Amino acid sequence: MNMPIILGTAREGRQSEKVAKFMLAEVLKTGAQSEIIDVRDYLIAQTDNTKESAMAKNFLAKISVADALIIVAPEYNHGYPGELKLMLDLLFKEYNNKPVGFCGVSAGGLGGVRVVEQLRLVVIGLFMIPIRESLHFSFVQDLFDEAGVIKDQSYSKRVETFLSDLSLAIK
Repeated sequence: MNMPIILGTAREGRQSEKVAKFMLAEVLKTGAQSEIIDVRDYLIAQTDNTKESAMAKNFLAKISVADALIIVAPEYNHGYPGELKLMLDLLFKEYNNKPVGFCGVSAGGLGGVRVVEQLRLVVIGLFMIPIRESLHFSFVQDLFDEAGVIKDQSYSKRVETFLSDLSLAIK
C-alpha cells in the first residue's frame, strides 16, 4: 500500500511540516509506503497548468502509483494555501477514485476545521473519495517539542483510526 502525504504550504516557518513528518512516521509504522510530497517542489506560475514539464510529470508519476493520499494543510485566513490548489489542479484523472484523508493544522484551537471543510469540496470535484475521519492539530506551535516529537500522546489513537479508515477505503 502506498499513501503519500502532500504537505500543502510553502510558507517559511511552516509548522505543518512537523505534522507531515509525524504522519509519515505513523504511516511507515503500518508497513505502508509513504513519502512527503512537498508543494515547495511543485511551485508553478499561476497561469501555467501544463502537464508537460518535468516537475508535472514527476508529480503525475507519484500520484499515479498512490493507493490513497493524505493532505496536511494549514488554515490560512479560513482557507487553504493557494499553492496547494495550484498543485491539486495540475492533475485530474490520476486522482479519480483515490481515497484521501485530511490533517488540518492551525495555531488556534480549531485545528484547521475550515480548511478541511473546503478541501473536502475540492477533492470531491476531482472525483476523489474523502474519508469521514480527519485529524486536527490545534495550537501546533505548542504541540511538538524542539526535536519535532509530538507531546500529546492521544494523537496515536486518533492516527490509528484515521489510517484504518483510509486503508478500508482503498479498493
